[in-house]
Amino acid sequence: MFEFAWPWVFIALPLPFLIWKLPARQQQQSVALKVPSLTDSFTDQTQQTKSSYWKYLLAIVIWLCLVCAAARPQWLGEPMSIPAEGRDLMLAVDLSGSMKIDDMQVNGRQVDRLVMIKYVLSDFIQRRIGDRLGLILFADTAYLQAPLTYDRDTVTKLLDESVIGLVGEQTAIGDAVGLAVKRFEQKKDSNRVLILLTDGQNTAGNISPAQATELAKANKITVYTIGVGADQMQVQSFFGTRTVNPSQELDEKMLTHIADETGGRYFRARDAEDLEHIYEILDELEPIARESRQMRPLQALFYYPLLVALALSLLIGLLPLGYSIQNRWRNHNA
Repeated sequence: MFEFAWPWVFIALPLPFLIWKLPARQQQQSVALKVPSLTDSFTDQTQQTKSSYWKYLLAIVIWLCLVCAAARPQWLGEPMSIPAEGRDLMLAVDLSGSMKIDDMQVNGRQVDRLVMIKYVLSDFIQRRIGDRLGLILFADTAYLQAPLTYDRDTVTKLLDESVIGLVGEQTAIGDAVGLAVKRFEQKKDSNRVLILLTDGQNTAGNISPAQATELAKANKITVYTIGVGADQMQVQSFFGTRTVNPSQELDEKMLTHIADETGGRYFRARDAEDLEHIYEILDELEPIARESRQMRPLQALFYYPLLVALALSLLIGLLPLGYSIQNRWRNHNA
């Protein structure tokens, strides 16, 4: 549907005519005395009359175009429904030094734990159409990297730009949960879900995991914890190759306690396939109901009359040049 956003602007259409009819303007025209030169030819007078006629006509059209552009013409498309249901998910990702351990594989390539999390979590984020997502990064302490937003691309980009050691080398799990609680307090009517990914135990921070768990319970925040790391890994030593457990620092008891106390679940991700399966389970979280909304795509059209006005203005400027060239051509032939 075509419409003008500001149709009241059209009251300015007769403004040039009113200015032209002002008494002061008429008096100025009556006082003016035009004395034709004896050297002026009838041809020149006729051409000047034609030039003035076209200038006035083009000026009127230019004014019409400018008023139309000021009235903001626009095209409204058909109404489109915005998803009325969604989830509020806060993602907390561990950036401690132990995330450097390369005991994961992605597409047959040996990578560290953070690279694997980025690879799988990016796809999980892009599937969250209609959901609000936030991102917390933690190590020595926790930082809010992205508040709850519908902009999935920005959350994905901020996750990709994160690097190990950005916020320290230790692991402040309690601070990460506490920060999520604080951010959820600003959101009403939310299902308040935190997904926390870590590969270690709480070794830093101002809030203990037990205190953070109590805060999450009091604010009805469901915490899903994911322990990341392989069970076995081959390493080279002075005595040859030996098998070690790279996840021996993972505090599964603490992570299970946080999840159980808040109504969530604890998951173990030993490889990329495990993590993908965990995200499929998390996809089944019950979405919250929100107010149904509709939007209509809007396309602004004001630049079309502006372009017409610009083109006609250039044409007015070229009219005297055209008549000058025409006179010279006629005089040359004469």
